[in-house]
Amino acid sequence: MQAALISEFERMGMERAGVHAPAYLRLRRAIRRSVESGVIEPGQALPSEREMARQLSLSRVTVRKAIAGLVEDGLLMQRHGAGTFVAERIIKPLSRLTSFTEDLRARGLNPRVVFLSREVGEVTPEEAMALNLSPGASVVRLHRLRFAGDDPLAVERTAVPHDILSDPMRVAESLYDALEAQGQRPVRALQRLRAVNLTAEPARQLKLPVGAAGLALERRAFLANGRLVEFTQSYYRGDAYDFVAELQAE
Repeated sequence: MQAALISEFERMGMERAGVHAPAYLRLRRAIRRSVESGVIEPGQALPSEREMARQLSLSRVTVRKAIAGLVEDGLLMQRHGAGTFVAERIIKPLSRLTSFTEDLRARGLNPRVVFLSREVGEVTPEEAMALNLSPGASVVRLHRLRFAGDDPLAVERTAVPHDILSDPMRVAESLYDALEAQGQRPVRALQRLRAVNLTAEPARQLKLPVGAAGLALERRAFLANGRLVEFTQSYYRGDAYDFVAELQAE
C-alpha cells in the first residue's frame, strides 16, 4: 500500500494540474485516489505521519495538513493513540453545507438517486411555515431514495419554492447542482438531527427491519439574501452514517 501511495503522489506531481499545486494538496489527492481505486480500503490504517513524511520527503506539517482536510471531508478518521484510518462509516461534518452527492463523491463512493416522485403542488401548512411562504404558493416537491452504489442510505422529502426551481425535472441527481446552475445555491442552513426508530415506510425503503436505528434530519437552507430555498426532511440509516460537529471554547 505504501509503494502505491508513493507512486500516486509522484504521478500527481507529474500531471499538469499538479505542477504548481502545494505538496499537501498533491498528497491529499493521492490519498483520495488511492481510496477510490481500492488500494486503501475502508477500515485500513494509513502509514504514520512520520513514515509518510520520511518516504515522501515531506515535512510532518505538510502530511498533517493533507490528512486534516480528508478527515474534515469524512474520508479519513483519526483514533487517539491508534492512528489514521479510512472511514468505514460515512462521516458527515455538520459544519459544512454540502449535498448528499458531494458527501459521497468526496469519499470515493458512487452516489445514485431514485425519484419516488417529482411534482409541483400547492404549499402545505408545514411547508409554508418552514419556507416562509404565503398560503396558495406553489412548491416543487422531490421524494428521493439516495444510494451509495446499490445500498440505500437515505430517503428524503424536499420542498423548494416554485419561483426558485420552476421545473422539478431539472434535478437530475443533486438539488444543489440544479440550484447552483441557476445562481440560487444556498449558502447556509439550519439543521435539526435526532435519533429515531424507523417506522414501516422508511424502514422498507432503506431495507431495514421496522424499529431499526435511524437518524432523522430536518434542514432549512438560505440564500445569501436570507431567503429560504429548501425544506428537507430525511431519514438516514443509523448503521452507516455519523454526523460530526466541531466544538470550540469561546
